[in-house]
Amino acid sequence: MEPASIHPTAVRIDLGAIFVSLELSRSTWLITSLSPGSGEKMSKHVVAGGNVAELLDRFEQLQQKARLRTGKLFPIVTIQEAGLDGFWIHRVLETHGIESYVVDAASIATSRRRRRAKTDKIDGEALTRTLLAFKRGEPRVCAMVRAPDPKDEDRRRICRERKVLIAERVRHVNRVKGLLFAQGVSGYQPLRKDRRQRLEELQTGDGRELPKHLKAQINRELDRLELLLEQIAAVESERNSLLSMDEQPAVEATSPAAMLLSLKGVGAEFAAVLWTEALSRHFDNRRQIAAYAGLTPTPWMSGTIDHEQGVSKAGNPRLRTTMIQLSWLWLRNQPASALSRWFVDRVQSNGGRLKKAAIVALARKLLIALWKFVTAGVVIEGAVMKTA
Repeated sequence: MEPASIHPTAVRIDLGAIFVSLELSRSTWLITSLSPGSGEKMSKHVVAGGNVAELLDRFEQLQQKARLRTGKLFPIVTIQEAGLDGFWIHRVLETHGIESYVVDAASIATSRRRRRAKTDKIDGEALTRTLLAFKRGEPRVCAMVRAPDPKDEDRRRICRERKVLIAERVRHVNRVKGLLFAQGVSGYQPLRKDRRQRLEELQTGDGRELPKHLKAQINRELDRLELLLEQIAAVESERNSLLSMDEQPAVEATSPAAMLLSLKGVGAEFAAVLWTEALSRHFDNRRQIAAYAGLTPTPWMSGTIDHEQGVSKAGNPRLRTTMIQLSWLWLRNQPASALSRWFVDRVQSNGGRLKKAAIVALARKLLIALWKFVTAGVVIEGAVMKTA
């Protein structure tokens, strides 16, 4: 008697929907779909990039083909990777009643071979299988991205633009100082209001006047620097208006931004970044907000190996950097708080070492404490509020 042949288990597609993955690029969009009644074969179709009408027509064709095979009309469920396209395609699909998901591409398991094949076709099929597993309820199969509200998404541009402008200001200041240092001039501060007058008074290290073309180049650098200073002031004015209590209705007197500003050591920029980057979103628990900031531990445990690799750094880098900076300021401005006392005791128990590791742990605890403070009104133990 011959042994029974072993056949691979078929893919389950009995969830009553047409599963579609979108591989997006500037020129083309690859649509990979798996429909009921088509077995395990995935169909692929290419539409022009940005052509939403053609995309919706293709979805309608998929529904009609599935209806001819099965006699039923199935809904469309789509998935796409988070990327440079943002969330506008996701919002268009939801507007047309299509169930849409945006996935973090780094959370999808891939082959660990040194040389693995990678094409849009392979990626599209992998995305479709990931969507199937997610809808079946398999745990930890991927991490879906929560699309922010358009107003919240637009609001956080203020702090991000200011950071870009500050970086450009630093580059212009360093360039001016470098040009002067090559002539033996040091101590010139381009950010002072009398920058133009002091430039006319400068002399080279060997007692000469500044060369004509060098002075003209520096003046052009100062023109760009002054424009940047005006733009930074305008952005900061928008930020202050956003945080101002006078601009908010009376019913929002206890808004997250106002509550953060009431804490000693938290200024307008920190409050704006915390509010726009994190606290305007919804989190179910403290683990979610810590993971969003990339402040969760990453243990490496296998057999007798037990090693901690540090924080994951997989979340929002702007929020993580801000929390590290705020943690150092928290120690200075809130020394009597329970979090500051915990940090001091932790460092002293290690003989004054491992301050950097401890400050990261403090940043995680402080972020969770601030989240509880603005969402549930849980007062941070020992925290001092600003005087009126």
